Amino acid sequence: MLREKVTVFDGGMGSEIEAAGLGEYIPEDLNITHPEVIRKIHISYACADIITTNTFGLNRIKYKGEYSLKEVARAAIENARSAGKKVFFDVGPTGAMIEPIGSLSFDDAYAAYAEIAEITKNDVDGYIVETFADLYELKACVLALKEHTDKPVFATMTFDLSARTLSGSTPEIAALMLQGLGADALGVNCSLGPKQMREVVERFLQASSVPVIVQPNRGLPKIKDGKTYYDLSADEFASVMGEFVGMGVSVIGGCCGTTPEFTEKLCAFRGKTVKREEPKKETAIASASRLVVVDGVKICGERLNPTGKKKLKEALASADYDYLAGEATAQKDAGADILDLNVGLPTIDEKEAMRFACKKVQSVVDLPLQIDSSNKDAIEAGVRYYSGVPIINSVNGEEEVMARVFPIAKKYGAVVLGLTMDEKGVPKTAEERFEIAKRIISRAAEYGIEKHKIMIDTLVLTASAEQALVKETLRAIRLVKTLGVSVALGVSNVSFGLPNRPLLNRTFLAAALNCGLNMPIMNPLDGDMTGTVDAFKVLENLDAGAENYINIYRDFTPQSTVTRAVGNQSDGGEKSGAGSLYDCVIKGLKKSAEEFTLKELAEKDPMEIVNGVLIPALEEVGRLYDKGTFFLPQLISSAEAAKAAFAVVGQYLPRGLSEKGNVVLATVKGDVHDIGKNIVKVVLESYGYSVIDLGKDVPERNVVDAVEKYSPIAVGLSALMTTTVPSMERTIKAIKTAGYTVPVFVGGAVLNAEIARQIGADRYTENALEFVKVLENEII
Repeated sequence: MLREKVTVFDGGMGSEIEAAGLGEYIPEDLNITHPEVIRKIHISYACADIITTNTFGLNRIKYKGEYSLKEVARAAIENARSAGKKVFFDVGPTGAMIEPIGSLSFDDAYAAYAEIAEITKNDVDGYIVETFADLYELKACVLALKEHTDKPVFATMTFDLSARTLSGSTPEIAALMLQGLGADALGVNCSLGPKQMREVVERFLQASSVPVIVQPNRGLPKIKDGKTYYDLSADEFASVMGEFVGMGVSVIGGCCGTTPEFTEKLCAFRGKTVKREEPKKETAIASASRLVVVDGVKICGERLNPTGKKKLKEALASADYDYLAGEATAQKDAGADILDLNVGLPTIDEKEAMRFACKKVQSVVDLPLQIDSSNKDAIEAGVRYYSGVPIINSVNGEEEVMARVFPIAKKYGAVVLGLTMDEKGVPKTAEERFEIAKRIISRAAEYGIEKHKIMIDTLVLTASAEQALVKETLRAIRLVKTLGVSVALGVSNVSFGLPNRPLLNRTFLAAALNCGLNMPIMNPLDGDMTGTVDAFKVLENLDAGAENYINIYRDFTPQSTVTRAVGNQSDGGEKSGAGSLYDCVIKGLKKSAEEFTLKELAEKDPMEIVNGVLIPALEEVGRLYDKGTFFLPQLISSAEAAKAAFAVVGQYLPRGLSEKGNVVLATVKGDVHDIGKNIVKVVLESYGYSVIDLGKDVPERNVVDAVEKYSPIAVGLSALMTTTVPSMERTIKAIKTAGYTVPVFVGGAVLNAEIARQIGADRYTENALEFVKVLENEII
């Protein structure tokens, strides 16, 4: 239905509750305490095809009301049924941050959503998962719903004006992951008005192979006489939404501030034919913040594999995941586009090691991962706990292996690397390997895995043992490319057992690239190998204007050692990802930061370390974040590393010098979202401030009492919902009325500088780093 005809969702709930004079209540409790009000709101939206339950905050982590989840859910569904239309259960985020950004585990988030699914699965027509800012939490939610119900799941995220989510995801990344997980419709809601949402909508339509849903706010909010309002009319809203329908959007509705009048206007589009072009199908993988299309040439770093690496084996055996993080950052710095992750050691629990390694590596680098294992449980652990869409390395032509791996790839939407071998081993001829490749692609299709989700490895044999077969690998590349798939190779296998291996490796790499190799799996710290790739991209017209090549080699002279890599590691030597305390902070290596701080203290004055190393490193992190090179996971990891280093230094400072002052933080009364506040807390602490965190849903009196008790240098107030901005205004007024002149900072998705001024705040800061900059430059 959604692919052919436009479907209409209802409009805002919170703003209607506010208009009914019930804004001080927990919204979900109103399903029981004031059912007549909630039913009236639902009925007012009855022209829509689908009615959304009043359950946005109903999960065990966020909900703080008096009733059981089951009581509220059933009352909410019954209320929504009063409109006489299909009912979708509204599922919102937990309000907490998931590891590694926060303290909530992926499994705990999953369990919270699975509980809701079990309570509601027999009573609703579907689920609308909305207003998510973290791709990882969204994955936990969609998986829980898909694994515990058979109902449709529509999933939407919120984006800022840069077309990224809070955690750095783009529409393309969200679409790739969500359609891979089986979402029945996907798109964007909240955060922006329809005019500001245009780029996000266009990009979803270009990236999604499933229907796209769009539910904007009623423009950007404003404040007047202590109340939030919008000045976008229903006709203006409907006009832009009509353009979206013309572009191919299948499902339309409204979010914050939209009223029944807005839904009535949208209902004019109900049933219109959906016309859109099918998106281009590409072999794409992604982390939470970086999309990599495997065309042209993409380097897959091979150094997170313990085979032949003594230090990595020791690190895995002792669960030293900081070492893995260092290796990951070194490969990224050297030019890797993708990282192969293998934690297979006979002495450890590979499944658990893969889970921890995935989380750690993702916290410090934004490169997509290739989950590499022959252990089914380890593969699924890696893919499940991965935030994004990875490659699975690997399957082969054996029926048993394909039956083991393909269901995992299908369930999670992963790309699969297929090896051209079977139970008989590696065939000698290119034609035989070609036939196995065709078999893999054909069997994958039977599992519902399309060809663009398959890559083929034609396998490299050693020139020392099977010299005549090296050229068969190259011939096989050309043959497999005719199937329309990308090709990968573990390049360095060719040189085992021969002298001057680097010469053979780079020569073979050049030959393979000329045959059409897309993803060499290699050591990116080998400058000659990465240099070969750089040169090939120029000669093959893959590096427009040789811009990248010139940028890397502009200072090269015959006598220089300038290469793309971080040092030339052609000898296979192992290189750490961090060589100083400054590096540890930039790369987010907490344990290493503590160790390097102790080394620095043996040679430097403590304040010299703070002012000469830690603060400059944090300033560089801020610059990378502002530039869009770093995103939230990297920012938090760096802040945690700096915080750990500061804690060590603080032990050697005279009392008082290690603390810059107290800062009180709170999410205001009526608002149970504290992601933004928690990010601010971590960053402030990394700079040496003492943070008094009052939590969420904090009454005005509690904030005033904290100001009196702690004498802070600043107060930070957060609000996510438009309905709680007036509560923020009352809190600011209470602080001022009590006679305190402490500067009050405000922030949150619904705020801007103009609203901050209107409600009496001293400063509005868009993010945690801006908060710190103002404190550093203007307050202390």
